[in-house]
Amino acid sequence: MAYQTFRQEYLQVPPVTRAYTTACVLTTAAVQLELITPFQLYFNPELIFKHFQIWRLITNYLFFGPVGFNFLFNMIFLYRYCRMLEEGSFRGRTADFVFMFLFGGLLMTLFGLFVNLVFLGQAFTIMLVYVWSRRNPYVRMNFFGLLIFQAPFLPWVLMGFSLLLGNSIIVDLLGIAVGHIYFFLEDVFPNQPGGGRLLRTPYVLKAIFDTPEEDPNYNPLPEERPGGFAWGEGQRLGG
Repeated sequence: MAYQTFRQEYLQVPPVTRAYTTACVLTTAAVQLELITPFQLYFNPELIFKHFQIWRLITNYLFFGPVGFNFLFNMIFLYRYCRMLEEGSFRGRTADFVFMFLFGGLLMTLFGLFVNLVFLGQAFTIMLVYVWSRRNPYVRMNFFGLLIFQAPFLPWVLMGFSLLLGNSIIVDLLGIAVGHIYFFLEDVFPNQPGGGRLLRTPYVLKAIFDTPEEDPNYNPLPEERPGGFAWGEGQRLGG
């Protein structure tokens, strides 16, 4: 019975979120079971380009460290904001969402050549959080019950939290920078005088991932939205 419930809930998670979070969990499990080691996964330009270990371009986004507080914290934020983006502004546009993944991953990898980071998954999570927060500027956030602020401040609050924990803020700054570039090119520049859409999802992605939307005016009920965590929980202002 429990298995059937879990399976049903799992299959209700939108496909991109389901695939990415599952890959992250399975990668961590494989490391915990010592089937693989982090040394086989981390981002190393020399091994990638000189020894053709191309898989590192992907695996460095899938490992968030050993199971512990940092891993759970990252998984919760990754799942929550990836799902809210996919079910929100990208609803019915899976190809566009995949393209955002590819664009953000490519840009982050290029920046990763110049910063001393071996795993980029946490920065990628911050990118997702940034894009969601800029597209939902009037949502009020409650962070651990201690801070109340509007959504666009969330990435900066997370950066401050990382600083308090003694972590490097380079990860957060990289995620914010890539998220801002995507948001500017996709949401800001096309609406400027003389602007235009520079990011266009390739047709091949649309042919693979997009299906006709059942109801373009569908607005999910609160109980259908991902959440349930005190941190990052949003409420509409005036609601």
